[in-house]
Amino acid sequence: MHYDPESNLISITIAKGRIDHVIELGNFLIHVNKNQTPLLIEILDGGKFVSQFQNMSKQEIINSVIPASG
Repeated sequence: MHYDPESNLISITIAKGRIDHVIELGNFLIHVNKNQTPLLIEILDGGKFVSQFQNMSKQEIINSVIPASG
């Protein structure tokens, strides 16, 4: 997880790969590949979330941002 205070943006890299497009969910930008696999999550207005995410693992963050399919 990386927080850029200048842009107030949190970036969470999930996997490597080529980004095909971005899914916008409110303040969340989910960058996915052509198979809809999330590669990167960006959180706009990230300052609100920094303290909440600091003690979470990458998988906990992913699970809290991306709804389970099913």
